[in-house]
Amino acid sequence: MPAQLIDGNALAKKIRAEVAGRTRALKARGVQPCLAIILVGEDPASQVYTKHKVNDSTETGLKATLETYPADLSEEKLLARIRELNADKSVHGILVQLPLPRHMDSGKVIEAISPAKDVDGFHVASAGALVTGQPGFWPCTPYGCLKMLEDIGYDLRGKHAVVIGRSNIVGKPMALMLLQKNATVTICHSATKDLAAHTRQADVVVAAVGKRNVLTADMVKPGAVVIDVGMNRNEAGKLCGDVDFEGVKEVAGWITPVPGGVGPMTRAMLLVNTLEAAERAAA
Repeated sequence: MPAQLIDGNALAKKIRAEVAGRTRALKARGVQPCLAIILVGEDPASQVYTKHKVNDSTETGLKATLETYPADLSEEKLLARIRELNADKSVHGILVQLPLPRHMDSGKVIEAISPAKDVDGFHVASAGALVTGQPGFWPCTPYGCLKMLEDIGYDLRGKHAVVIGRSNIVGKPMALMLLQKNATVTICHSATKDLAAHTRQADVVVAAVGKRNVLTADMVKPGAVVIDVGMNRNEAGKLCGDVDFEGVKEVAGWITPVPGGVGPMTRAMLLVNTLEAAERAAA
């Protein structure tokens, strides 16, 4: 029996409706939640992503500003602008769209954002909060993945999860979040020796490498939940993930599609984090 789809579009729509309700409540108290988005350069994918983020915010009643700068903007000028936004009490969330031009240090730029406004969840203080269980902001993509598991009623307690991908943006935060849900977690990467030996034991597999077909049907335990975080293009230019969807869906119990899976959920959790930042500021 083919796997059941985890519909990220449908769940994201539900979350946006919840955000809209909470936003109306804040506005009634005289608080307008505001997200400042900064885009440096003219990367086509980044332009699309930021446009979606602005549209999502507008739909839910959040105010979103998009500041665009040329690729030759100096790092110091970008840092200065971030400092201004940190000091602006009307701005509750700050997002610097990655990747940045090569002459900029992404880590330095992210660390310049106030932890109270780090709605992308990339700041070292957010990572520390995640590790210690303190209030902070969870990175949007792993947060969205957990929400999808929650939506299908999947209990992670005692389950074995394999995360393929060690990045600080998805892999490591995803592993930490799964551990907090009492799952046993193994972190792998695309070059892990005998990767299939790990994934075939997993109740949950999260593929977040950025490499097509890193997970195939013969690597999946029957009935497992497969979360595909990858964003790639096939030979025809069509958007696809890290998972061989057509093959894996015949083995897995649940699977996320690409597009329509993790992507819209990542954007939805950005709205949740922004709203949470505004609520904390208003408390």
